[in-house]
Amino acid sequence: MASTDSKEIIDVLNNLIQTSKDGEEGFKECAENIEREDLKSVFNARAQECQDAAGELQTLVRQLGGDPETEASVSGNLHRRWVDLKSMLTGKSDQAILNECERGEDIAKKNYKEALDHPLPADVRTVVERQYQGVLRNHDQVKALRDAEKARD
Repeated sequence: MASTDSKEIIDVLNNLIQTSKDGEEGFKECAENIEREDLKSVFNARAQECQDAAGELQTLVRQLGGDPETEASVSGNLHRRWVDLKSMLTGKSDQAILNECERGEDIAKKNYKEALDHPLPADVRTVVERQYQGVLRNHDQVKALRDAEKARD
């Protein structure tokens, strides 16, 4: 059974698992809808990274005696449905998809930053900080791709 301190850490990690699952699903959705093949490859790679991150966090939750999340969040599912609706209305332009992808990464950045505000054991903090650096790289790459797409138009 997890201690009270462990329960708080497990809650923080489960939130990040949902964030990673949201990212995985969001990147898959972007890959399915984007026209450019080079961007499909980028988004599929990012989806795999998010899946790997969730798996790593799930292992930590188990080590702490908790039950890891296995699903994306309700808000993530709602965001993807909103992306679908917006895509139908805007013709699924690559620019619109990149905009939504960046918005999703903004949420991931916020969630990881909040997680790092909690007192975490050193081994857990190391994993979360490493994953946060990956989120920042993803965000910056998506933003650069979006800006480049905007310049193409």
